[in-house]
Amino acid sequence: MDILLLQTDIKWQSPEENKTHIKTVIESSPKADIIILPEMFTTGFCISAQNVAEKADTLTLEWLQNTAQEKNSAIAGSIAVEENGKYYNRFYFVRPDGSYSAYNKRHLFSFAGETNEYAAGSERVVAEYGGFGILLQVCYDIRFPVFSRNKGDYDMIIYVANWPVSRIGAWNTLLAARAIENQCYVAGVNRTGSDPAAKYSGGSALIDFLGKPLASAKSDGEEAVLGSIDLQPLNNFREKFPALADADKFTVE
Repeated sequence: MDILLLQTDIKWQSPEENKTHIKTVIESSPKADIIILPEMFTTGFCISAQNVAEKADTLTLEWLQNTAQEKNSAIAGSIAVEENGKYYNRFYFVRPDGSYSAYNKRHLFSFAGETNEYAAGSERVVAEYGGFGILLQVCYDIRFPVFSRNKGDYDMIIYVANWPVSRIGAWNTLLAARAIENQCYVAGVNRTGSDPAAKYSGGSALIDFLGKPLASAKSDGEEAVLGSIDLQPLNNFREKFPALADADKFTVE
């Protein structure tokens, strides 16, 4: 399966401009089975939810569905949505047939005030596509491995992020750690550029189950990077080294 990591700059609070730019980047990029966009790809990571959130399952979801159908690829990324009077940082995974999975970010970034505006999700979401189980995660989630622990129900984790350059070392380390401990592939897509709060240096990467990079973007600037994953070597490794069978049992409250 071919994975396209779109490490893009994001114009602050400019949904239509960002979607137009993303379509241009996709058109000039290699064909892929899954296209991954950064966190809050239409607006940037904006804490003032009321300024950027759109009604759930409307405009941008329709745009994602149309793009997925046009490219015959799944497409994934998060946006700010409003539903029943609450705001969520919602990660959509949209298939070419228009069906989709949606995950509300669980671990909100209290350091920047995300908890003051957004509601935390509670459900762990695994999207099925192309024979792979894919766990959907957003940015800060990567620091909390209990919630993302592999229960034998997924083969890859996708992390979409607005992860600042000041902490990029942690991003690189945690991507590899999550892949190794969960015996899975990890795709991490981070933005580049800057917003009123921070500067971003990319560092998007596709990591294998040994923690080794299969594809990686440059440390700064926009780039579309293609990498490939395969179930057979993953399953062979899990059978040869079944570490997950010895994992601790736990519940998440």
